[in-house]
Amino acid sequence: MADDTADTATRATMQVTVVLCVAPRQTQEWTLELPIGATLGDAIRASGAARQGASGTAPRDDAGGRPASLGIWGQAVGPDAPLQHLDRIEIYRPLKVDPKLARRQRFARQGAGTAGLFARQRSGKPG
Repeated sequence: MADDTADTATRATMQVTVVLCVAPRQTQEWTLELPIGATLGDAIRASGAARQGASGTAPRDDAGGRPASLGIWGQAVGPDAPLQHLDRIEIYRPLKVDPKLARRQRFARQGAGTAGLFARQRSGKPG
């Protein structure tokens, strides 16, 4: 732990990773060297991820140009959040369908016998 603190003290830059979710199961990733004290917005501008959407500190979502959701290691933060060495900055896509609504629709299509953890297997047919 002491080595990590000493390493950070002697370093003038920090390394961060910016990950943009461009489509389901598809991401784009940049590894950057930024000066100590950089913010999340600085990292997005330096990565070029802002050019993936509209101009500004973050790409825009598909529904009307609102800023996309941002996070560091899965925790929602704003573009002015300070960064630390080896942070993973995540730019999230907006949800197209409410997850609760999608589950209800899936249940209606599949029926009670085939949905969920305790779905009954049909007798007489193997596995």
